[in-house]
Amino acid sequence: MADAAVSVRVDERPSGAVAFVTASNQRRLNCLSTPLILELSAAFARLGKTERLRAVVLTGAGDRAFIGGADLNELALLNPDTARLFITRLHQACQAVRDCAVPVIGRIGGFCLGAGLEVAASCDFRAAADTAQFGMPEVQMGIPSVIEAALLPGLIGWGRTREMLLTGALYSAGDALAMGLVEKVAPAAHLDAAVEAWIGAICRAKPSAVRAQKALVNRWERVALAEGILAGIDALSEAYETGEPQTAIEAFFASKRGPR
Repeated sequence: MADAAVSVRVDERPSGAVAFVTASNQRRLNCLSTPLILELSAAFARLGKTERLRAVVLTGAGDRAFIGGADLNELALLNPDTARLFITRLHQACQAVRDCAVPVIGRIGGFCLGAGLEVAASCDFRAAADTAQFGMPEVQMGIPSVIEAALLPGLIGWGRTREMLLTGALYSAGDALAMGLVEKVAPAAHLDAAVEAWIGAICRAKPSAVRAQKALVNRWERVALAEGILAGIDALSEAYETGEPQTAIEAFFASKRGPR
């Protein structure tokens, strides 16, 4: 497992920093063992301290897989107690992705299965290579799909979720796009360009507003409609404390007036 690790590269750009987080365990399709899961949680914890951070891209090493699932070599050795610990740690890693203060983009090449699909579902949006394959094959291994699989109904609906989880079927990138599991599909050679288009749009937006919007969307997922609407009122008021709306709106009007 010496070659298994999570790496983080931070690119400094004029509008802020963009981080690229890569899960690497290529001999096993980037499958997640406990050390990799803990590294993934730690990587996002560190990124949370990066003030200039604008976006994060989460991907897997190589072009064969995003994350091919949980490491079956480790799953084979679990008992009821260690299974609980393993899956709790995996949930904590997914939650760390969801809790990231800035948008997290899943860059998906190759296999995205089981735990890998749960990590992908934890991202804010996802771009896939046209060769990517998706699935939740846990029932074929004698276990149910759990933790962040609970996000799937919000992405693809209850019927598709039931089909995916109860059959363990594989789906193409085209299938994933049609059902709403991913937002973009591109030829593998153009996948980075598709991701960069999102990064550019995020970086052109105002940083405090993007962070506030992500926090608000995350809250909408957890609360009733009325509470979510009231939370939005607070968020708009708080935005004016940053000064961003005032400067952005004035700049907009100035651009329309043109030079005097």
